[in-house]
Amino acid sequence: MRQSRITAGACSLLLAAACAYAGPATAQQAPRTASGGYVALGDSYSSGVGAGDYLESGKECKRSSRAYPVLWSEAHAPATFSFAACNGAGVKDVLADQLGHLSARTGLVTLTVGGHDSGFVTVLATCALGGADRCRSAVSRARATMDGSLAADLDRLYTAVRGRAPAARVVVLGYPHLYHLSGTCALGLPDGERAVLNDAVDHLNGVLARRAAAHGFTFADVTAAFAGHEICSASPWLHSVDVLAVTESYHPTAPGQSLGYLRVLDGVS
Repeated sequence: MRQSRITAGACSLLLAAACAYAGPATAQQAPRTASGGYVALGDSYSSGVGAGDYLESGKECKRSSRAYPVLWSEAHAPATFSFAACNGAGVKDVLADQLGHLSARTGLVTLTVGGHDSGFVTVLATCALGGADRCRSAVSRARATMDGSLAADLDRLYTAVRGRAPAARVVVLGYPHLYHLSGTCALGLPDGERAVLNDAVDHLNGVLARRAAAHGFTFADVTAAFAGHEICSASPWLHSVDVLAVTESYHPTAPGQSLGYLRVLDGVS
């Protein structure tokens, strides 16, 4: 039994209005401690949307005290810590608003960005409203964007990051699969569309990994860490669509930040 398309569509339209969603590769070495300062850049997956306990400063960015950058900083005590990541940020937002935190003294930079630029919010709404054929078409368009304009924008961003933080180790973290297939969900999208969305995430991660490697950055894949904890799993670390808190839909919970993202960042060695 599935939730009606009308209900799913309403949720996704709300999500499209309020939420930015925001390909595995072998990670290169990254430090367990930061020599110098640590700067956390990126979108809602780095700011901690969905994890709760949001900080009073910069409320519009929904930065959480439970986000993986905060947890990493608390555990490793870098010389300085700048939490610049912001809900809804795309590549151009990071370029325009976040790079001022970088300097020659920056020792570590972490970054998630690309989901918003790929049009994932539109894809999610289309998959809920339009059926399998329209869902696949939307994903195909998003993949073309990833391979085209997003890849070019990432090159510009990564070049700018290196220019402002020439000595830093830069870790680009990817995105988890959204859905656990053949899982516990009785409502919502069918597994066919869920699989298509997971494949789109893999494609995005592949683009991120290749562009990161081209600039000498580390790519950290989180899909294995989240395996068994996607939406529709018995113990999800991602929020499903919530009409009462639409901004948090499709974002990691506090365990997703600590047991997913933080564990991957800590374990890259």
